[in-house]
Amino acid sequence: MHRIVSLLPSATEIVCALGFEAQLVGRSHECDYPPAVVRLPVLTSPKFNAEGTSAEVDLRVKKILADALSVYHVDAERLRSLKPNVIVTQSQCEVCAVSIREVEQAAADWIDGPPPTIISLAPYSLGDVMADIERVGVQLGEPERAIKLVAGLSHRMTTIERRAAKAGRRPTVGCIEWLEPLMAAGNWMPELVTMAGGENLFGDAGQHSPTMSFDRLRAGNPDVIMLMPCGFSMDRTAVELDAFARQPGWIQLKAVREHQVYLADGNQYFNRPGPRIVESLEILAEILHPQIFHFGHEVSGWRRLVPAS
Repeated sequence: MHRIVSLLPSATEIVCALGFEAQLVGRSHECDYPPAVVRLPVLTSPKFNAEGTSAEVDLRVKKILADALSVYHVDAERLRSLKPNVIVTQSQCEVCAVSIREVEQAAADWIDGPPPTIISLAPYSLGDVMADIERVGVQLGEPERAIKLVAGLSHRMTTIERRAAKAGRRPTVGCIEWLEPLMAAGNWMPELVTMAGGENLFGDAGQHSPTMSFDRLRAGNPDVIMLMPCGFSMDRTAVELDAFARQPGWIQLKAVREHQVYLADGNQYFNRPGPRIVESLEILAEILHPQIFHFGHEVSGWRRLVPAS
């Protein structure tokens, strides 16, 4: 029997999808799906005020990183008290979640038995996401279960990709992962856009999300703009839209003029490289090709930005 601590929302979803929800004993402050996991002890907290605008959050994070400090705090004492034998964390991004370095520091003075196995996830591409799911399954002793899960997810995604390929056109898409500074979505997002039947304009598959100028957004002039700030709900993103839309040239953008600007729940879907990556693809597909796809994610996962009358 495992005693598992997950310090990453997507990892929590992976562990649960593999059938180990009952063996979770602790979580990060951001782990909230499946809903039942919120009952678990919380082992992390941010060292900055996570409220406010994207610009304010960005400045606070950069200040902490400039001082060579960790962005998150790990409650080492509580972690040890839970006596996990498996800890799942990540090594991809210092800002997104607790890193492997922080977990190793928390476990450095482990007592009362052998130290836990630390599984560090590093998903940059869609293939990495699937590989991480399989790796967690192997570490937890259920490789066949993981292979079956990945096969099912891959089949659902391939089915969407094949149907989308039959669409008459491939709209150009600008996926925005942060508002200020402006950042395009990289990593697995360009692959999802392509699979959903679109042409991704900004950000490269398998690479960190890049900063970009508003001039570049204007020059690309995408058919569709997806606003999915990392860690933001749609309501929180909507609060910042007035300032964002005051950028010179915003109302001249094709997507704005043709009412093809969408808010998406980046926190629950696009920024979580776990099993719900399939739902992220479904959201993209039904936005880009509503004549072909309808999965029912509107309202809960995305909504169209309605222009002011």
